[in-house]
Amino acid sequence: MAAVNRGRLESFSDGVFAVAITLLALDLTVAGPGHGMLLHQIGDRWPSFAAYLVSFFTIGIIWVNHHALIANIAVVNRPLLYINLLLLAVIVAIPFATATMAAYLTSGGQDAHVAAALYAGTFELMGLAFTVLLEWALHEDERMHVPVPAAARNAVRTRFYSGQIPYLVAFGVAFVSAPAALIITALVAVYYVFERTPPRGQPGPPTSTHAGGV
Repeated sequence: MAAVNRGRLESFSDGVFAVAITLLALDLTVAGPGHGMLLHQIGDRWPSFAAYLVSFFTIGIIWVNHHALIANIAVVNRPLLYINLLLLAVIVAIPFATATMAAYLTSGGQDAHVAAALYAGTFELMGLAFTVLLEWALHEDERMHVPVPAAARNAVRTRFYSGQIPYLVAFGVAFVSAPAALIITALVAVYYVFERTPPRGQPGPPTSTHAGGV
């Protein structure tokens, strides 16, 4: 089939990222006048604000790295479009997982553990979806403007796949402590803020999951 315009892929993806990151803010509400002091209401809603910040920066980092990877892709074909849709399907689920986590974080019991596991699991799925995108790009040199040298691919994969481990840990920890799972997820976002993607024009794609992976 004819090559797909990369601009359409980027525009559609950017729109989905924008919607997902905007939906996060819908859970930032307080009861309003007549329900106690505002500071107390805000304090009671700290799980919503904490989950919002973690998810906001995670989606933001995903977007940054997604942009870097797509900018290095030379061929946009049908398989790539479906792989990208898989990633976007997980991205738009993050606001739901975030709201659920915030609602049950301090409730204790099984519901809190399940909500935390859902949250960490969603980010793990996001990382796996971005892994598929990365592997598609690495499969053939012709798919990238600046291919990764064969000798460097294992190192790229090692750095990339290592980002999946904390999410798996957070998923397991969720059944012991929901707040601890949130903290681990937040630390992953902090890590990927400093795990920079190579500048365009230098060999190598993004090495982080957050750009789907963080």
